[in-house]
Amino acid sequence: MNFIPAEFLGELLGTFILILLGNGVVANVVLNQTKGNDGGWIVITFGWGMAVFVAVATAMEFGPAHINPAVTLGLAIAGKFLWQNVFFYILAQMLGAMLGAFTVWLVYRQHYALTDDGDAKLGTFSTIPAIRSYPNNFISEAVGTFVLVFAVLYMLAPEFAAEGFSEVKFGLGAIGALPVGLLVLAIGLSLGGTTGYAINPARDLGPRIMHALLPIPSKRDSDWTYSWIPVAGPVGGALLAAVLFRMLQPVLP
Repeated sequence: MNFIPAEFLGELLGTFILILLGNGVVANVVLNQTKGNDGGWIVITFGWGMAVFVAVATAMEFGPAHINPAVTLGLAIAGKFLWQNVFFYILAQMLGAMLGAFTVWLVYRQHYALTDDGDAKLGTFSTIPAIRSYPNNFISEAVGTFVLVFAVLYMLAPEFAAEGFSEVKFGLGAIGALPVGLLVLAIGLSLGGTTGYAINPARDLGPRIMHALLPIPSKRDSDWTYSWIPVAGPVGGALLAAVLFRMLQPVLP
């Protein structure tokens, strides 16, 4: 099956919702004078898990619902997605992420004006490591994304998991998106404390670009020296997950 506009729209809308709700919960927790101010890490991780659930459930109505370049690449490497469609999916995901970040800023713009902490403002767009160590930060992102992609490969509905299919979906209709949301919640709770678990290149890079472009009062730089980690780490983790998945297929019943 070749790429069709509905799939592009699904990836764009799904990633838009992902960032709107995911970065939205971060803004609600860290920006001044919000109802959720100082809600803490549990609120953020739960909010992100639910953001993934809603985003995947929505995007599934249009296509495979990857909403993550690492997932798209992992499925392609594992032979579960057509390589000819990879560029268009990633383009849609990047555009959706940028639109989502813009909308978060639009909703919370008064609270950005009331917040002086430049790191907090950047954190509502992209990830910032707790301890800056590029080798360790890379490993953290790679391990988190490995868990995500490896688990997703085994969550695929069997009837859609044949070699070469582009229309890979999860079973049980929209409720089939819930395991993916719970998976991201588990990753955030267990592995997210080091880097903020981007585990999605579009989720970090798209909003980071918007942070650089938007007229946010008293903002800091967009931390471009770190920006390659939330891209390269997830790609490396997805590659490892896909390769291991393919290696294990011959030994499974």
